[in-house]
Amino acid sequence: MNPIKSRLLKRLDAEIAAAPSQLRGASLKAQRAILIARHGQISQAREQLTALHQLAFQHPHPEIGAWLHLAEGLMSYFTDFSSSARGKIQRAQAIAKAAGLLEVEVLAAAWSAHQAYTYHDLTALTQHARTCLDLSTPEHHAARGRLAMTLGVAYQFANRQESAQAWYATARRHAMAEGDDATQSALIYNMAEMRTAQVRHQALAHPGEPLPELLLGADSVMHYDAAVGGSAKAELTPVLRAQVLTLQGEFAAALKLYERHLPQAMSMGLARLGSSLLADLAWCRVNLGQREHALQQAREAEIELDPGCDVDDRAATHSRLAQVWTALGETECAARHADSAKAEWAEFARQQQAWGQALDEAGLARPA
Repeated sequence: MNPIKSRLLKRLDAEIAAAPSQLRGASLKAQRAILIARHGQISQAREQLTALHQLAFQHPHPEIGAWLHLAEGLMSYFTDFSSSARGKIQRAQAIAKAAGLLEVEVLAAAWSAHQAYTYHDLTALTQHARTCLDLSTPEHHAARGRLAMTLGVAYQFANRQESAQAWYATARRHAMAEGDDATQSALIYNMAEMRTAQVRHQALAHPGEPLPELLLGADSVMHYDAAVGGSAKAELTPVLRAQVLTLQGEFAAALKLYERHLPQAMSMGLARLGSSLLADLAWCRVNLGQREHALQQAREAEIELDPGCDVDDRAATHSRLAQVWTALGETECAARHADSAKAEWAEFARQQQAWGQALDEAGLARPA
């Protein structure tokens, strides 16, 4: 495991060494555990949090409790994207609010907004975003940086590129001010992932049109993570690269990455995306002449297609399966999926418009 190279980690270590009290030291250690978890060192973070839980049991205090609830919520999120993370983070926010701990409250609000985006809960996203912005100051770099990245992704999801780029720039500025390489890494990954999703939509809706270069963005995530000492999404980046390779028609290379990394990524919480990724895998196989395997994978993708998953993932699954069944000579299945894809993409366009309008109405179109 590569050592973490982070100005923020060095600063926290120095502040822990100079902490004027056990309480302050414990709060800083919780922040340190959160940071190393965000760099992917989950087991080390768990050891540090266990020690802090023992201290909190012996010397209970709202400040330690708030930081620990936040840390545990993020541990749940980074381990398997667990839905339990939302409750833990919101509990941290409530404890911090009651105790007047503004730093924890605004950071928890930012992460609550992040969680709301993950589950496409638009009402919660705007509420937590407004709480964070209304209570925080420009010096709350961790909170404002996390929120800015979340709003950048939300606006890009809504296909509002100007607002997205403005928020991304704000996120980058706060991360640099904080010396937070983990946030920089997450920003690079999320921008690459959202750009890939947009191009994938374009490719599925208009096959044969030339595609922009995407591989550089996916590779930059791995290069940056290697330089700064890892990230919490190490297993997700190869899957992103496989998606790009599939779009570029490099099916053998994509298949190799999918076979190696998709099972682990699914176990980490990407099961909700499983149908579209399995459909991609079937498309790779059919283009490599693996017709029987492609048939099995396509049927698996149909089984895994969750009516409750995000509409763009449903649309992508149907579009890709229409291509697979066409290639396999199953015209009736292909036509059925093509019709479903058309309806789902239309619903996605309506959803994008609703998101843009709701974000704007909450006063989030541009950073203050």
